Amino acid sequence: MLPQQRLELAIDIAREAGEKIVAARHGQAFNQRLKNGQELVTDVDVAVDTLISERLEASLPGEQRLSEELTPDREVMSTAESLWVIDPIDGTVNFAHGLRHVAVSIAWVSEGKTRLGVVHAPFLGETYTALYGQGAWCNGKPIHASRTGNLQRCLVATGFPYRRDSRPPLMRRLMAVLEHCQDVRRNGSAALDLCDVACGRLDAYYESVSPWDFAAGVLIAREAGARTGHLYPCPKGIPEDLYGENILVSAPEIHAELGDLLRAADANELRYD
Repeated sequence: MLPQQRLELAIDIAREAGEKIVAARHGQAFNQRLKNGQELVTDVDVAVDTLISERLEASLPGEQRLSEELTPDREVMSTAESLWVIDPIDGTVNFAHGLRHVAVSIAWVSEGKTRLGVVHAPFLGETYTALYGQGAWCNGKPIHASRTGNLQRCLVATGFPYRRDSRPPLMRRLMAVLEHCQDVRRNGSAALDLCDVACGRLDAYYESVSPWDFAAGVLIAREAGARTGHLYPCPKGIPEDLYGENILVSAPEIHAELGDLLRAADANELRYD
């Protein structure tokens, strides 16, 4: 199947998944639980993951999948030549609380490179798409990342891990950004934060997340002209497009300066008056 056909399939599946999410919200017909003792999951997450996996299997039988709820084994990242990376609901906490910042994220990775990405926000009526080397779109219209070169005017997004004991070191990064940038947003969906960088609503995004959270969004941002990368070198054996630790995605001209700022915060080298 050609990449364009794969993209059209992923869009169709994402929109069907979005309809299921909206129907569940309107009917309030879902249960909640904690997995790993701290991360919220609903039965809608599982049902939507099942829907996406069944649709992909029907159209492309035997192709491997990495998904948050059904097939979370990350070993496949380093072995699969063709891999679908799926987050059925990015922003589960938002979904459970009735907030609108919720997305379905579907990416296709071939030979370690993300070739297509779809991020569908059913409550916002926005579908972001990208094909490797061919640009990025929102609802079929081309989108472009911010071209700002002034860090002080940058609106920056981030997020925080579920484990509370992992959060204190990240406060140094947060303080650094609040001191040197315009402001910070914490919207609760990595996929949509990346799409907001792609269309210039946000100037930058940094966080450590799982591959299903960011695989589609990073490609969309990159194809829209954002600079994508990591604050520190990636380990061998894992494709960079699927390595989620210390991601930094931003307007091209501020990428190096913001990276230096965040690394200085990690090293506790910054001082505030």
